[in-house]
Amino acid sequence: MTGKTDDVVMFLLKQDKGITWDLKPHKEGRRLTQNSYYWQLVDKVAEATGISTFEIHNRNLRDLGLVERREDGGVKMSLEPDTDEGERDALNDPDVHLMPTHKTLTGNNGERFRFYIRLRGSSTFTVAEFSRLTDLIVQEAEAQGIETLTPNQLEHIRELERQHEERQKQKGLTPRPD
Repeated sequence: MTGKTDDVVMFLLKQDKGITWDLKPHKEGRRLTQNSYYWQLVDKVAEATGISTFEIHNRNLRDLGLVERREDGGVKMSLEPDTDEGERDALNDPDVHLMPTHKTLTGNNGERFRFYIRLRGSSTFTVAEFSRLTDLIVQEAEAQGIETLTPNQLEHIRELERQHEERQKQKGLTPRPD
């Protein structure tokens, strides 16, 4: 639930006493315009290179290195076969984003496995984090000769989004992450 502090408190006071609430500061998520622009460029880079959109996206997530954490503060890990096929599968997974480590393990049958760190998906990113991701795909697109927004145009879009969020806050509305 999001809303004005007074409204949230009044709502909580009216609820059943057996419910525990976890209150935390609101963190702005990525905006729809950023997301749309990012994926348009991912599609164009994929078409130009013959690399899947998932692989391009997962490589960019690896470059950012924003690790998915467990509730206890630890890092989420995965164990995958230490083969070229295992790496291809990790790079092309649309749902779980993995970054290989140098640590491997050999099973009783001699098969090797590699430890992967799980990365946060872009749907959890703040506006600033998603801006960094967008900057990566812009660089990739430019390297392929794909037309992109100029830095001034991109900053203009980001400024419009910041102004919109500020107006929403002044009206007492909590901006919703897109």
